[in-house]
Amino acid sequence: MKRVFLIVLDSCGVGAMPDAADFGDEGSFTLRSAATSAYFSMPNAEKLGLFHIDGVRGEVCGSGLGAVKSDSFDGVVCRLAEVSKGKDTTTGHWEIAGLPLSKPFPTFPKGFPKRLINALSKETGRGILCNKPYSGTDVIRDYGKEQLATGALIVYTSADSVLQIAAHDALIPTEQLYEYCEIARKLCKGAYGVGRIIARPFTGEWPYTRTALRHDFSLEPTGETLLDVMKAAGLSVRSVGKIVDIFAGRGITDFARTTCNEEGIDVTLERMKEDFEGLCFTNLVDFDMKYGHRNDIDGYAKALTYFDSKLPELLAGLREDDLLLITADHGCDPATPSTDHSREYIPLVAYGPKLRGGRNAGTRIGFGDIAQTIAAYFSLENTLVGTAIREIAD
Repeated sequence: MKRVFLIVLDSCGVGAMPDAADFGDEGSFTLRSAATSAYFSMPNAEKLGLFHIDGVRGEVCGSGLGAVKSDSFDGVVCRLAEVSKGKDTTTGHWEIAGLPLSKPFPTFPKGFPKRLINALSKETGRGILCNKPYSGTDVIRDYGKEQLATGALIVYTSADSVLQIAAHDALIPTEQLYEYCEIARKLCKGAYGVGRIIARPFTGEWPYTRTALRHDFSLEPTGETLLDVMKAAGLSVRSVGKIVDIFAGRGITDFARTTCNEEGIDVTLERMKEDFEGLCFTNLVDFDMKYGHRNDIDGYAKALTYFDSKLPELLAGLREDDLLLITADHGCDPATPSTDHSREYIPLVAYGPKLRGGRNAGTRIGFGDIAQTIAAYFSLENTLVGTAIREIAD
């Protein structure tokens, strides 16, 4: 009985891609920035080979905080370049699942068109505040009082293809906010087809705080993904965290939403105790949401250090035919002036009891190689975009 545990360290990129300047991200390197913190320590990931990935060893170790102590390592590693023209969560995850985008999702750097905003106001029966790119914490600071006073919805975006709706939970219950987001999802099609509608409830007294009940409403994948292929073959596809939302529920056989990295890791550990054949797909969103977007280098470092401290438990939970794959979906460098995602390579660290470690598969083109590697491991025929990494799949 084979199982694959695929864990996405959301936004943990490993260096700017050659076209990063086209996205305003030249020089971004999320892992390197986190490694400059005194709180950064990843000895277990080092043992698996994280710091042996192309472009990582010299850069991260140059800080003196991630120094590689040995030339040997236990896993198989590589870095992957994105072929889709994007740097957002949905694009990254879909490409990991073998579905790259030929055309990027639309973005709205000047705010959403009046036609869409008017339709959203009419369908929800509420006014609209902001309607411009904004930091999620800043927007509730600047518009929260007005939202409470008027009952209007705070609608904002970012450099990514998202429409976010924020409201105080004392005035608009979270479930009602979800309903408004579902209305927005129905309206945002075609030219307005953003990758995600995101509910952002906040609470308390000013300055307000966001609750942990964020919810993403994604477009349904525009083609077949690894999840569809596995489910059709009768295999389990277990979602932990926001994976179920990123794929609009498609191809998922079981899911557990989580509120933080710690819970996501704990649920994954629980899944390791269960009997199933297939994939457990986990997203750990705090790296991105709490630290990358807030330019919190120390927070990012502490989160990576915590994940590393749980790696021995994750490795101990693997059975003889299991694989553990650790990757990312884009970057979000906490050391740059930008608070948005960054166009970076993603890492892949693979380990399994039967896997012959100590191998670097180099730099690969396309996140879809992860999908094809998993498909090959289960001997699944498919038409997904990518090439299996034979050092892992065979």
